[in-house]
Amino acid sequence: MVKIKEYIESGILELYVLGFTSEEETKELLTLKKKYSEIQEALWDLETDLENISQQMSITPPPGTFEKIEAGINSLVKSPGAEDMLIAETIINHKTVPEDRPMFEVESSSSHMRILKIWGWVFGAVFLLGAIFLACAIYFYHKSNQTEQQIERMKTRLNNERKR
Repeated sequence: MVKIKEYIESGILELYVLGFTSEEETKELLTLKKKYSEIQEALWDLETDLENISQQMSITPPPGTFEKIEAGINSLVKSPGAEDMLIAETIINHKTVPEDRPMFEVESSSSHMRILKIWGWVFGAVFLLGAIFLACAIYFYHKSNQTEQQIERMKTRLNNERKR
């Protein structure tokens, strides 16, 4: 009886409920659960507590969310481009394309990649910040060297004064 109580208090039940036990620990727990009703009750209590906590912390979606999701799915299924999406999926998955669908090659004469203008500003800001940080690092490096030199001079001066 004491061993069962120690087993329950060891924390293995909490790990099992959260899904963090190994396969071996899970098998052991399930066999002990069948043998001892105390373990089964403790496990039931933990699962109930966890469910109550999750229900109390849950956030209900705003009204109409399900209808919006359903309308979006229905529009995809009913849209004329849905068939083309299926064909594109077969191409991506390296499946054969039906013979009745004409395919054409796409060539590009430009070797440049187009990006949104905002990324240009982002890259510019990152570059500017990098330059500022580099300048600060160099400045503080030189200040540190000057300070070390001053300390060395003061030490030698102090040693000279002590010798007199």
